[in-house]
Amino acid sequence: MNIQYCPHCGAKLEEGMKFCPKCGKELIGSKKRNRIYNQESDVRKTITNEANIEKINKKLAIENNQNQIVKRSLIVAGIFGVLMVLPFMDWSPFARFWALTMISFFVVLISLIIAWMFRGRSKKLQTLISGENLLASWIMSASQKKRYIDYLYNQQKGQNMAILASIAVIAVVVFGVFILFIDEGKLVMLGVMVGLIIFLALFAFGMPLYYRFSNQKGDGQVLLGAKYAYINGYFHNWDYPLSGLSKIKIIQEPFYGIDLSYYYTDRTLKHQEEILIPANEELDLTSLVQTMKK
Repeated sequence: MNIQYCPHCGAKLEEGMKFCPKCGKELIGSKKRNRIYNQESDVRKTITNEANIEKINKKLAIENNQNQIVKRSLIVAGIFGVLMVLPFMDWSPFARFWALTMISFFVVLISLIIAWMFRGRSKKLQTLISGENLLASWIMSASQKKRYIDYLYNQQKGQNMAILASIAVIAVVVFGVFILFIDEGKLVMLGVMVGLIIFLALFAFGMPLYYRFSNQKGDGQVLLGAKYAYINGYFHNWDYPLSGLSKIKIIQEPFYGIDLSYYYTDRTLKHQEEILIPANEELDLTSLVQTMKK
């Protein structure tokens, strides 16, 4: 009997089967090929349906960090769920403290929404880790990771400085009018203006440093799918309604890699997100870019 394997989950199949008995997906007569980059040698290999996806998973030793957010959100929801009912208990030190019930209710609601949102993201990321929707993967070298982190830091710092300068000018104009034309409270208004500018400056300088520290702790892994991307611990996806890939191209500066832009639409209309992905210079990215354009 001719034994084959499911191209979706790797389960053994008998000849003539039209659907996989394990995952239930429809089978295609010709062998389905999934292309990935071998992280050990950085050489592109073709994985046919005879390969077991579990073997691929061992090479892609990536923790699904979206699951961590789900777990933390559920823990917060559980804690505040208990606090929400304590005011109804006569023996509780919070008995009849109804404000705690209201606050806890909103915290539980927000936590459950976050858990639900990131549960969906977790499932999508898992399809990259498992190899199901994976087109290519590689690991940044130490020098590539440093250039990538420095680029993100300088980019965000520049954007924050521009925003800070704009808000500072507006604050000086608005508060300056009050200080010039209002007799009372000039010192208070001046203090509020200075405090606001200092707070915004701390935020503008502090957030790039925080993200730089967070990126330095990243795993350096790159996973690319048709509608998902995982870069150094951060997950991107453009599979929502009215969302999609707007451009993708090979770049040489500020490092060799891929310039990928996608758009998404929410209640505040259309938004554009651009991510630059460093790659090993010996990798030929041409076929990958052509595949993702399709």
